[in-house]
Amino acid sequence: MHACDFFTCVYVCTREPSPTEMSVEPWASPQDQAAAEHTYRPHSLPSQDQERYPDKQCLDSFWNEVETIQQGSGEADLDHSRRDSRQSEDGDQEEQWLTDAGLSTLISDDGEDVDKAVLLSTLTRAQAQAVQRRLESYTLSRRKKNKTPPRDVRDIFGSDISPTLLPESQSSEDLSMASVAKSPLSAMTLEHQRGATKEEFLITDIAYCEQAVIFLKQAKFPQNNTQHKKEDGSLPRVICPKCRLGVTRIQDLSHADMKKVRQLALIDMTALCDILEVDVKRHKSGKRKIPESTLFGVPLATMLENDQKLKSNTLIPLFLQKLLSFLEKKGMDSEGILRIPGSQSRIKVLQQNLEANFYTERFSWDDVGANDAAALLKKFIRDLPEPLLTAEYLNTFSAVRDITELRQKLHMLNLLILLLPEPNRNTLKALLEFLSKVISRERKNRMNLWAVATIMAPNLFLHKSVPSRLTDGPEKGQVEKAADIMRLLIRYQDLLWTIPNFLVSQVRRLNENSSRRYQFYDRRFKNLLKKIQPETREKPEKIKSEMRRSVKVQVGELVSGSLEFHLNIHSRTVDLLEQFQRQYLRSPANGKGKMRRNGSVVFPDCALYEVGGNIGEHCLDPDTHLLDLYNSNPTGEWIIRVKSYGGRAP
Repeated sequence: MHACDFFTCVYVCTREPSPTEMSVEPWASPQDQAAAEHTYRPHSLPSQDQERYPDKQCLDSFWNEVETIQQGSGEADLDHSRRDSRQSEDGDQEEQWLTDAGLSTLISDDGEDVDKAVLLSTLTRAQAQAVQRRLESYTLSRRKKNKTPPRDVRDIFGSDISPTLLPESQSSEDLSMASVAKSPLSAMTLEHQRGATKEEFLITDIAYCEQAVIFLKQAKFPQNNTQHKKEDGSLPRVICPKCRLGVTRIQDLSHADMKKVRQLALIDMTALCDILEVDVKRHKSGKRKIPESTLFGVPLATMLENDQKLKSNTLIPLFLQKLLSFLEKKGMDSEGILRIPGSQSRIKVLQQNLEANFYTERFSWDDVGANDAAALLKKFIRDLPEPLLTAEYLNTFSAVRDITELRQKLHMLNLLILLLPEPNRNTLKALLEFLSKVISRERKNRMNLWAVATIMAPNLFLHKSVPSRLTDGPEKGQVEKAADIMRLLIRYQDLLWTIPNFLVSQVRRLNENSSRRYQFYDRRFKNLLKKIQPETREKPEKIKSEMRRSVKVQVGELVSGSLEFHLNIHSRTVDLLEQFQRQYLRSPANGKGKMRRNGSVVFPDCALYEVGGNIGEHCLDPDTHLLDLYNSNPTGEWIIRVKSYGGRAP
């Protein structure tokens, strides 16, 4: 029996959201709400067209930035990167992709069949097809090189994954379509698209690649084509369904679980690109000589490692923190901030002084001009040895411009954000938060979303180490497309920094299947499949009414012990934390607050963590419905701890 048999269970995982998973009430991030309010105030913008399209000043600013970047890029660097790109053929990219996706055992003889079962059992059909295509490409390329033939892809998948793996009356698209159709928000989505209100709903319970299959299938019907409106350049308010298990942000999961999220996100992103016919060929940057510098041209990871010796909990370079803080205090109201270039001679002197004196704390920011500081910010990003968006994914970020549907653009960007290394992702978030603050002061600095996006896009999407097609083609069209990606990153950043529900569910299933490895040594795959189905007999019956749950308390040296909490269908994390505050922190007998100089009392910021069972560690959203959480992970522990910076427990 071949490993393709594992995919007979794929579609049963793609199901309609149950009442325990989704509420009909939507949620929008604070960033999106603020942006929506900004968008809907006509008097806050000079004209409506300036929100929809870049003006001539924006276009000129874009090409000025491109010229500055090209002047700082040596032709030798570009030639080297092109040579390196040509050398990364012959199956190397596929091999690296399989390794990054956690599927390297598929091309080696070291992995047990049980390992393949655990890895493949969580994939949807479209995800599995993406894996199969990479295996086939790897096999063909290895044969061309006349090396020892690797294992044939049919030894792993048996045969092509086709709809016959499921009963003819039950295809993946049908099941997924039913899920979307029965979702309370699907009808609302279409209604808003037809009406005047500019709102878009982002469903994250179903794999993004499966959603693309559904909507491409729907687009083939003539009656659905009339729903697509001509893009007018304005951005709608994007709302996600409120999941009863809460919102999971990137910083909420343990490092071990985030590694699995990245592997699954890579598979889903690749499958989505295959379906949308987006080129995802990853570039492998060559080795570059690192300059003898402490700030500019230093790899992010190296700089962060050095800075963490000075400040252990820092997530972005200390220099960038100081630079952004200075700009927020002194540059927010400067007209044309980011657009007006600083003096090149002053910037050069500033850079030299910073390199020599920043870490000795002898550098003074008092005489630094706002425009010079903004120029230093852009130079810091450009001078990184590798792009902030990484050499592997820079061109994929750029390719998002060619996707027509906003929903699918956001799907792609969400997955790409998850794939970024942690230092890059945190640095990008700090930059986007700063840019959002700049836009919020538009009435004074004259920098709207288009203006900021057209200026910053070249600094993020052009890099001397990676060949780019960003500036190919008609000038105006390329500027709009490049800046549009930047607009989406700025406007929807809080939504993009969340982990979609389907990935959290896949991580839970992956952990469940891994914990049952001792059951998997039966090599008869049909029996094995029955054991990894979600409807296993061993799963406890769901609790639908009420129960009591014991919660551990580990609040440093202040409090330790346990707390009894009464669960019902309405119980949320915030309710449990309020009970903990009353019983342990604020009670007259056990008060644990710290007195401030002004006489006020401050209490530790605590959070509820889900630990063990089918998750490593998960900092829970305050709106998580706890009875639903218990049914999703009955063997996990609940622990109250002091919330650490970044969300993870200390």
